[in-house]
Amino acid sequence: MTNQGPSDATARQRWPLRAFVTVFTSVFLCCAGALLLYLHQSVRTPSDTPRQFLVVESGTGLYEFAGLLVKQKLAGEKWPVVAWAILSGTANSLKSGEYQIEPHESPARILGRVSRGDIYQHRVTLLEGWSYQDLIVKLGQQTKLSQELGSLTPRQIRESLSLTANSPEGLFFPDTYFFVRGESDLDLLDRAARKMEQNLKEAWALRASGLTLDTPYQALILASIIQKEAMRSSEMPRISAVFHNRLKRKMRLQADPTVIYGLGDSLKGPLKRSHLKKDNPYNTYTRAGLTPGPISLPGRAALEAAVKPLTTQELYFVAKGDGTHQFSNTLKEHNAAVRQFRN
Repeated sequence: MTNQGPSDATARQRWPLRAFVTVFTSVFLCCAGALLLYLHQSVRTPSDTPRQFLVVESGTGLYEFAGLLVKQKLAGEKWPVVAWAILSGTANSLKSGEYQIEPHESPARILGRVSRGDIYQHRVTLLEGWSYQDLIVKLGQQTKLSQELGSLTPRQIRESLSLTANSPEGLFFPDTYFFVRGESDLDLLDRAARKMEQNLKEAWALRASGLTLDTPYQALILASIIQKEAMRSSEMPRISAVFHNRLKRKMRLQADPTVIYGLGDSLKGPLKRSHLKKDNPYNTYTRAGLTPGPISLPGRAALEAAVKPLTTQELYFVAKGDGTHQFSNTLKEHNAAVRQFRN
């Protein structure tokens, strides 16, 4: 008979504990693995939703954010979103703002975008040749802009934007501007004003010698008239030459767009010869020189044309009806062109 020592007895006593620990560990790892697999599938599975906007307000916590995803059917449950945010280290980096969620985006992808702050940029385009009123109407149609202009007087707007001109007409650069939800229309208008200042400054620095213009503001006024007269930017320097030639000879500009601007809402229907005789500060048929201010938003091409006209002897032009103009040196030539193209 073999005698068993104390060590063998102790080993037999430890065996059930080791087996329990092994089984428990295996079960735990299997459960943890299954849980991680379910978590991964939950946050990586694309949602079956159309394109939509997700608005994350300032101060939104992780649990609230997860609830927002569930509410908009961008996630099935809250806890996978919360758990994934904690595991991925994005739990404390949620950025407030408006996000455009594309079709079939997964909760994990959405969480990553919100943590990076990929906020959706809205856009609004201000067109060349628009009046200031056209601009204000367009901004008023942007529901994602915070509307402030409606509560301000024209004087308050000029003071807020540090505009020195008596009229805001023509002081904003026509371009496409991007903005985020909640930005104010006044902020966007300020950006447009600063961009016009910069473009006008750059154009004025390129001006030709011997101009009849004394200040950048006069260049802005002439550019606004050129913008309304020209259908094609390629003709702008030539139209500018006509106006410069007339100014040098003390001739009236006789630009129809200035008459139309001066008549305002009183103009019903097409411009008639009788309208050309109605005197107002903007009627360049009855008054010499430039108008008191711009009549439209001029673009970069018009600004450069105003300060860099072609060298010509032309004093007249008339629209051909195809987007181009017939230019003439003499009144006799011009009258013949009017008969040809106006008839």
